Amino acid sequence: MVFMGEYQHNIDDKGRLTIPAKFREELGASFVITRGLDNCLFVYPRSEWEILEAKLKSLPFTRSDARAFVRFFFSGATESDLDKQGRVLIPPTLREYAKLVRDCVVIGVSNRVEIWSKETWEAYSAKAAESFAEIAENIVDFDL
Repeated sequence: MVFMGEYQHNIDDKGRLTIPAKFREELGASFVITRGLDNCLFVYPRSEWEILEAKLKSLPFTRSDARAFVRFFFSGATESDLDKQGRVLIPPTLREYAKLVRDCVVIGVSNRVEIWSKETWEAYSAKAAESFAEIAENIVDFDL
C-alpha cells in the first residue's frame, strides 16, 4: 500500500471531509486519525496504526520526551470510518489543531494520508521547496 498524490477538498460546516477515491479502499472500513506533525492530521489504515502503536509502546516510558510524544499522539487519536459519500467526520479538537475551516489539502505520504488546511500546506510547501535539494543531499542515499 502506497498513498501518493495531492487533492483539494472542502470541509463542510459539520466537519465532514471527502477522502479522495484513490485512498478510500486502502484506508479500509475503519482507520485512525490523529494529530500529526507540522500542524496537519495523520490518517492511518488499521494495519499501519498497529505497527506504529507497537513502536510507540516500545519507547522508554522513563524518558519525559517519549511520554510527552506518546500522550500527544494517542490523546488526539480517534477511530473513524467513511460515510456513503466517502466523507469522514473530523472531530472538533482535530479540526482546531490543524486549523481546518474550509479549504483543505489531502495528500498521500507513503503509508499514511495527511490532511492540511490549504493555507498551512501552501506555506509549508513553499518553505520546503526552497531547501528540497539540500534536504535530499542530507538524507537520501541514492540517486533520485
